[in-house]
Amino acid sequence: MSDSQLSFQLSYGDCDTVGIAYFAIYYPWMERAYSTWLYSHGLRSGELAEQHGFTTVGVHSECTYKAMVRVFDELDVRLVLDRVGSSSYTVGFDFVRAGEVVTHGTMTFVCRTLEGGKATIPEVLMAVLRTLPAAEGAAG
Repeated sequence: MSDSQLSFQLSYGDCDTVGIAYFAIYYPWMERAYSTWLYSHGLRSGELAEQHGFTTVGVHSECTYKAMVRVFDELDVRLVLDRVGSSSYTVGFDFVRAGEVVTHGTMTFVCRTLEGGKATIPEVLMAVLRTLPAAEGAAG
């Protein structure tokens, strides 16, 4: 995986009985791409509290399906920064087949203190978020 891209080929286990990508399969792919990207920058979601004194909580996710994806299609998942605020951020996931975005997904996270209160995005995380390209039309 490059810094912000994961590539793979669909198999039958990713698809419904007629060989079309099952709609919910995108969510594990987004989580895998996100976790691997964080890890490539030295951050592990499950260790943020111990190592950096804050946590992140996923509060929203969605996918927009733009074209049909079938068994054995090859996809690249490209991470982009859809939105960043003072305490929350949205990572976008462009699923690309042969240069065409076939699905766009998002995951929104909020930062929390160890007590569960609202927290500003810490610089250690903000620096990693800044490595992502901005999504087209993204709000800053």
